[in-house]
Amino acid sequence: MARPPRLPQLGPSFFDAETPETAAPAKAGTPRRLIVRADGGSRGNPGPAAYGALVYDADTGELLNCEGRALGVASNNVAEYSGLIAGLEMARAIDPGCELEVRLDSKLVVEQMAGRWRVKHPDMKPLALKAQSLRPPKVRWTWVPRAENKAADALVNRALDGDPVPRT
Repeated sequence: MARPPRLPQLGPSFFDAETPETAAPAKAGTPRRLIVRADGGSRGNPGPAAYGALVYDADTGELLNCEGRALGVASNNVAEYSGLIAGLEMARAIDPGCELEVRLDSKLVVEQMAGRWRVKHPDMKPLALKAQSLRPPKVRWTWVPRAENKAADALVNRALDGDPVPRT
């Protein structure tokens, strides 16, 4: 029995090796491409919580802005969403019409923001709505293993250790 043809995938697949360093430069007249990496964490759940977010130029790999901030006592998921919101705010301040890839190590947040999973928890609903309101028209949600999100995780831990990193 013949298989139906595969549908084309939007963006690179899990197996593509494209990174900011190997990505093709943007052509004149195309929207700026940005990458947001974000993370959140709590020591205890709930417990002392913080987030970290970074914004990179997708074509050059240049770090454009970052922030690591403590939240007080919150759940891990609240911290994850807070990191996403901070990253989206920074990306919007840089270029509201950009093409954006958001890379998170929270499968829950990626799947909820992509619309594949429902947001059920009452604490998450306002955060998900705020994040949706900040997203640019063209965004790709990418789950990454925790090991590939070390820079955002480092900002979380700095903030939890009393050394927050303010936005520029």
